[in-house]
Amino acid sequence: MAKPIIEIGKFNKLEVLKSTPQGLYVGDEVEEILLPTKYIPEGTEIGSYVDVFIYTDSEDRPIATTLTPNIQIGEIAYLKVNDVNNIGAFLDWGIEKDLLVPFREQGEKMVKGKGYLVYMYLDDLTDRLVGSAHVNRLLEFEDIQLEVGEEVDVLIGHEGELGYTAIINNKYRGLIYKNQVFKAIKPGDHSVAYIKEIRADKKIDLTLEKTGPENIEPNAQRILDALKKGEGFLPLHDKSDPDVIKSTLGISKKLFKKAVGALYKKRMVSIKDDGVYLK
Repeated sequence: MAKPIIEIGKFNKLEVLKSTPQGLYVGDEVEEILLPTKYIPEGTEIGSYVDVFIYTDSEDRPIATTLTPNIQIGEIAYLKVNDVNNIGAFLDWGIEKDLLVPFREQGEKMVKGKGYLVYMYLDDLTDRLVGSAHVNRLLEFEDIQLEVGEEVDVLIGHEGELGYTAIINNKYRGLIYKNQVFKAIKPGDHSVAYIKEIRADKKIDLTLEKTGPENIEPNAQRILDALKKGEGFLPLHDKSDPDVIKSTLGISKKLFKKAVGALYKKRMVSIKDDGVYLK
């Protein structure tokens, strides 16, 4: 039976083969890779198996670590630039050796201290892990296997004029409009989102709040919590400024009115000209 191939840029479950002053060597009968002493889990013994991430060091030798990087091969992540030189940009990805993004792989010239959406791949010529800002190469723009209302995982990208770019399930690109953002978000955040619309041109609109009737209950609870804090009174009504509602409850005026209506139907609140009262 063929031995499993040790994959660079991913976690591998490898056998501990021997101990040296520099650390443990892990691998198989074909390849041995150093796991430095500082990364050895307590209680690890010869013959046991450990989950290790494999990358290459400054001399392009495979090396193992138990640290969890911010990106693995084939993934997209939002990474910050630690340095720039005549070779390219070097990004912090959570382990000792920075991730190189050569100039040819930069969508725009990268700047030290700024963050960018990148994906990581193994360069065929050098066998080195490198990054690329050309993330569209990994994304699907035609065969959209998503449904309106579906819950998805998103990685928040840059903020633009209309809103925030988001990478959906590491596979699609979407947009969260600014007027649909009712909580603090920033580039690099991971969040749950929902498919709001898939347009005729295959562009995907997202929302961070559930749509439809199922969204009434959590927002109704926010209003009840605010009423309790306000001793049974909330000075918000259908003529309140939307920004005031958003800053007070973190939801839009439309969702506020829906939630108040749901509470009213359940006879939990009364609605007057100056606001909402808890019954």
